[in-house]
Amino acid sequence: MNFRYSPGFTLIELAVVLAVIAVVATFSAPSIVVWHKRDQVDARARAMLSSLALGRSEAIRRGARVTLCRINAAHACLVAGKACDGGLTDWACGWALFAERDNGRVLIRMQPALAGVAVGGTGSELSFTPPSGQIIGGFRSFEFSARDGALASLGARGRRCIRIAAGGRARLTQGACGAAA
Repeated sequence: MNFRYSPGFTLIELAVVLAVIAVVATFSAPSIVVWHKRDQVDARARAMLSSLALGRSEAIRRGARVTLCRINAAHACLVAGKACDGGLTDWACGWALFAERDNGRVLIRMQPALAGVAVGGTGSELSFTPPSGQIIGGFRSFEFSARDGALASLGARGRRCIRIAAGGRARLTQGACGAAA
């Protein structure tokens, strides 16, 4: 018999490679889920930080009160404790920035709901006032975490905290801050 050399892989080599890939995928899947959830929590916290900074700067620029509030699907502000369309009672319902103008409110920015991230914090709304963008009611805070407990193994590293000073400036830190849910 005359066997010619054929470039390629044997069935055994292919089976070994597939087995190695299956083992690696099995061990990496949980860490990918944790990474994805942590990224969602971090992104949501940064979106809130951005909204707070914009609210303060718009109050200064416009010389008018700017209010940040939880919203429902119709983009209407919700009162404290009232559930939004998804049944959530925290800031995961979404939020919006409104500037007061001519006895009405003008929408500046809206952030849609994201049920996977729990956002505990101040009641239903907070307002920035001119001329310096101070916040009414003193110090406030927001705490962000995964709603399903997927980041429980990370402890404080799986949470984000935004603290807002009376002057209206917000600061984002890693860890819990004790904001009310």
